[in-house]
This record gives sequence, C-alpha cells and structure tokens, in this order.
Amino acid sequence: MQVNQDDRITPQETSSSSNRFALIAIVLVILLSAAGYYYYSKDDSPKLIPNAPIVLPEPPSSEPLTLETHPEPETTPVENVTPQTTTTETDSTTTVEPQAPVETVPNLPESDAFVHQKALALISNNVVGSSLVTQDLIRQFVVFVDNLAQGELTRKVSPIKGPEKLFTVAEITNKVYLNPESYHRYDAYATVIANMDEQSLMHTYKQLTPLFDEAFAELGYSNAKFNDRMLQAIKVMLAAPIIEEPIELSSISVNYRFVDPNLEALPSAQKLLVRMGPENTRKVKASLRKMESQLAQ
Repeated sequence: MQVNQDDRITPQETSSSSNRFALIAIVLVILLSAAGYYYYSKDDSPKLIPNAPIVLPEPPSSEPLTLETHPEPETTPVENVTPQTTTTETDSTTTVEPQAPVETVPNLPESDAFVHQKALALISNNVVGSSLVTQDLIRQFVVFVDNLAQGELTRKVSPIKGPEKLFTVAEITNKVYLNPESYHRYDAYATVIANMDEQSLMHTYKQLTPLFDEAFAELGYSNAKFNDRMLQAIKVMLAAPIIEEPIELSSISVNYRFVDPNLEALPSAQKLLVRMGPENTRKVKASLRKMESQLAQ
C-alpha cells in the first residue's frame, strides 16, 4: 500500500498492542473530565397553604328583631367568605412545579457507577462508551493524567480501552512506513472529542473536581490541585508535532521505532498524537485548547 502524502504520521509505533490503550490519554483528558451531567433542584414556586374552614354562626331562634339589632354577626362572616374563597380559587390555579430530587456526587469509593453513567451520557457514542472501564474510574483517570503531565503513557491505568484494530505498516521500496490507514483506528475517539459540548464538559469536570482532588491527594500531592496537573498534561499534548509527510519506521524485534531521531525522542504521550494522524490530531488539539482556556480561568 502506498503512503498518502497528505496524511500526517508519526514514525514510532512501539508495538501494535503495547500502546493500544494509549489513545485514551487524550480522549479522557478531555472526555472523562466531563463525565456527565449534574442536576440541580428548583423550588422557586410558592407553596399553597390550605385555608382554615370558615364556620358561619347559626342565626338565633328568637325574634327577628334580634337579628336586625345585631346585623354584624351575619355581615362580617359573609364579607370574609367571599375574598377567601376567591383567594383559594386563584391559588389553586397556580402551577406548583414538583421538587426534583437533588443528585449529589457520591464519595470516591462509591463513585464508579455514578461516574460511568455520566460519562456514557456525555460521550453519546456506543463504540467509545463501551470502551470505558467500570472500576476505579476516577483513580485511574487521575493516575493517567498525572503520568501524562510527565509525558508518559500508563496503559495499565487507562480509564478507557484503546481501539481493537491493530497497528499496520506499509512497505515501499524496501522501507517501512506507518500505514495511514492506521489513523482511522482513532477516528471515533477524535470525533467524540470534537463533538463534545463544551459547557457540559466543563460543568461536569467542575462537579467532579472534589473527587479528582481526593484521588490526587492519595498519590501524595497533598498541597497540589488536580486542575494544575490537568493543565500540565494538556500543555504536553499541545506540544506534539503534526507530521504531514510519510513517517518511516525501523523494526526492532516485534516493535517499531521512528527513523527520525527527533520523533523518536518525543515523549510517549506526544507520539500517541502523531500516530493518530494529522486530521485527528487537529481535532483533539482544538478541543484541548478550548479546555485549557476554561481551566485556566
């Protein structure tokens, strides 16, 4: 297969399987940080208080003269009945919105189901959604971002599984190149990131920040905020180059390396973006820049 000159490629693919889960580094830097929607309750409408029943005094059984002499007992109750009845009828027409239950963020040890559900709602993609892990989502995400901020990819703690399709190469004139078809392994992930609602993403990220900070403190960062680490991770990813020309590889055992020493020297987190191809990398970087500006505020 001939390499498409218009595709950006990064020459190094350390192994067809060792980095299968790495793509999520990027997806979750944007994606899981936004693991869902958080609902507030509204109770701004007035509440109806039932009026006390009005008891009309029975008229005296004596002479009519007594009634004429004391007209107030009859007149006063009648005057009170009319406005109160009208008020009750008016109030009954007032629409009282039912009070929605307040959904609180659970404690870190019990947060898996909550975070997983919210992540699925935010992703809205069956292919990517089915790749989410179901245990220790917050902790794995925090460890993953912590390593990502240092340029490293930690496949074992990735909160999402990578593409099932294997990495492939193309041989041209006795040289081995990264096959541009391999870029499509990441199309679904890049599309999810590009189509993610920015406001919902940031809203969810902020709602889950206490959980992120707690998990981050468990790593020994008692005086640091996870948000700062997230910004560092984003900067690392944004520094990845975009390669337009074919990327030559060299084979060492079952692994591949970039022939270009500059590409081979890149942090593994940036090599991942290169393997995604130029178009997917642009989509991811555009979303990362938006997120960076929001988190920095």
